[in-house]
Amino acid sequence: MAKKRGKGAYMISAVAEMYEIHPQTLRLYEREGLLKPSRTEGNTRLYTDEDLERLEFILTLARDLGVNISGIAIILQMRERMEQMQKEMGEFVQYIQKEMLGRFAQPFPAQGAIVPIRRGPVSPVSAPSKEKKGQ
Repeated sequence: MAKKRGKGAYMISAVAEMYEIHPQTLRLYEREGLLKPSRTEGNTRLYTDEDLERLEFILTLARDLGVNISGIAIILQMRERMEQMQKEMGEFVQYIQKEMLGRFAQPFPAQGAIVPIRRGPVSPVSAPSKEKKGQ
C-alpha cells in the first residue's frame, strides 16, 4: 500500500501521495477525529510513523472492508479500549504473580489456615494378638 518510509514526520501532501488519497480525505479524517497529526508553529500538519500506521488501518477498513467513517470511528474506539484492557490485565497478572511469589516465599503459617491442623497426643495402635481364645 505505502512506499518505504524512514523516521520523521511527513507533510500532508507527501502522505496523500504515498497512500494515493486526496489531501481533503486526510483533512476529513482529522475533522472526524480519526487522525490527530501534530502541527508546526506555522500550523502545517505533520504525520508521524504512528499516524501513518493508524492511517493504514483506517484505509484497510475503508477500502478493503467498505466500512464508513462512523464505523471506522467505532472500531478505532473499541480497539483503543481493548488495548487499554489488555494493558490493565497485564498489570493485574503481574500484581497477582508478585503477591503469590511473596506469599509462597514466607513460611506457611499453621494458624489462620482454612483447615486447622490439630496436633494432639498420638497413641500407638496395637496389633491384634495372634493367640486364639480357648486354647
